[in-house]
Amino acid sequence: MTQRGERLPELVEIMQKLLAPDGCPWDREQTLESLRPYVLEEAHEVVDAIDRKDMKDLREELGDLLLQIVFQSQIAGQHFGIDDVIGAICDKMIRRHPHVFGTEEAKDSEAVLRRWESLKAEEKQGRGVLDGVPVAMPALLRAYRVGEKAAHLGLDWPDGNGPREKLSEEIRELDEALASGDKDAAQAELGDVLFAAVNVARKHGIDAESALRRTIDKFGQRVQHVEAHTRHKGVDPAKLPMEQLDLLWSQAKEAVG
Repeated sequence: MTQRGERLPELVEIMQKLLAPDGCPWDREQTLESLRPYVLEEAHEVVDAIDRKDMKDLREELGDLLLQIVFQSQIAGQHFGIDDVIGAICDKMIRRHPHVFGTEEAKDSEAVLRRWESLKAEEKQGRGVLDGVPVAMPALLRAYRVGEKAAHLGLDWPDGNGPREKLSEEIRELDEALASGDKDAAQAELGDVLFAAVNVARKHGIDAESALRRTIDKFGQRVQHVEAHTRHKGVDPAKLPMEQLDLLWSQAKEAVG
């Protein structure tokens, strides 16, 4: 096992061969835009492997993600190469850690984060604090990052009670919008509810994205339990009375949590 990255040049050479005139027709047809979905897919598969704590899969998925980085760097060759990508991040990491590579001191991780944001603001003068949050980011994660960034401007509650009270307020407004039958207003209020819920998570140190994935997985396991039970009985669950479905759901909760 190696930790030094000696094989990165080999990967670059492989990619160059694939993109050569006599290389792979599929690879040669790709553009930065056509590869965009693969970047997102591979990043999500990395997260999935982490959540499953599967180190073998994580190694493979990190490789797939690295391939996308090398692939895109080769396609963008007239503008920059993989060495430029690596060089830029090396320079940034050194610059953003003056307490490690310089003479500054940082007593804890909070101090590190504050200094990181301060240095980032200096580097990107003229840009707003939210400019670094990708619009294409999944909405739940984007909401978390927007709240986190705004907090650096002081636009935040002092503790977790504020966003929790805000959540209750937004739920009441959602109920009113639903009762009115105004679909557009209900959509707007539902967005406020979701954003408030993310802020509750952020202020309590909870990863909202992971929390929702955990609930979705749990719900899916319960559905599969009900499905397996009714399949075994030769019954269509959609035709069961609600009372029986409620009973099966309760059993599923006991079985899978």
